Order: sequence, then structure tokens, then C-alpha cells
Amino acid sequence: GRTNRIGMGSVFWAPSYFAGSCGGAPLSIVKEYIENQQRPV
Repeated sequence: GRTNRIGMGSVFWAPSYFAGSCGGAPLSIVKEYIENQQRPV
């Protein structure tokens, strides 16, 4: 969603696109992907 894109920035864009492409990936996979993509602030 728009709010998530603003909150997470480009970090959330890839997993959200991935989930949409797969027709709704399991939350655990999306969550793991996000955690792997995060960078220290």
C-alpha cells in the first residue's frame, strides 16, 4: 500500500512487488525478504 511505501521507502517496494507478482506470497517469506534487505540507519 501507499502508506507502507512511504514508511519503508524503496525497501518495501521490492517485496511488495514480489508478493503481488506471486499473487500473495506467504507473510513469512515477505518478512524474511524485508529483513534481508534492511540496511543499518
